[in-house]
Amino acid sequence: MANIKWAVDPAHSSIDFSVKHMMVAKTKGTFHKFDASIEADPTDLTTADIEFTIDVNSIDTRNTDRDNHLRSADFFDVEKNPAITFKTTKIEKTDDDEYNVTGELTINNVTRSETFAVVFEGQGKNPWGQEVVGFSGTGAINRKDYGLTYNAALETGGVLIGDKISITLEIEASKQA
Repeated sequence: MANIKWAVDPAHSSIDFSVKHMMVAKTKGTFHKFDASIEADPTDLTTADIEFTIDVNSIDTRNTDRDNHLRSADFFDVEKNPAITFKTTKIEKTDDDEYNVTGELTINNVTRSETFAVVFEGQGKNPWGQEVVGFSGTGAINRKDYGLTYNAALETGGVLIGDKISITLEIEASKQA
């Protein structure tokens, strides 16, 4: 089957993250605004062409002060770097409906190769007859690799913010005419 164009359904999709806070718990967040260009054969993602653009200003950790700090020059500096982007460079099948998706991730004007585990969740028709597909993805990056180095030492030892950022994606997309 040839690659098909798919449009992300933002009402049924999410890009979420978590990071260790104070060495004892995890703080979670999401990006509310993102878009993707997906050209894929859902039965064989190895030939897919996928590009994501995330509006960094749409970050939401359920705390306005923290969100504004994340938008500042201490972290994402949204004035200079309003978007996070990802473009696939290689996709390897690892099991039935499971893939390693490698691509160029750009955060804070720093581009690095990162790999995410992606699962094809299924394909069907919605109640209006539109063909839809679903994908889940997980991965982790080191925030310092992207110049996100702000931190604070804790009185009891350790640091306020962990380096590892866990990322999860849930994507539902509909077939384009």
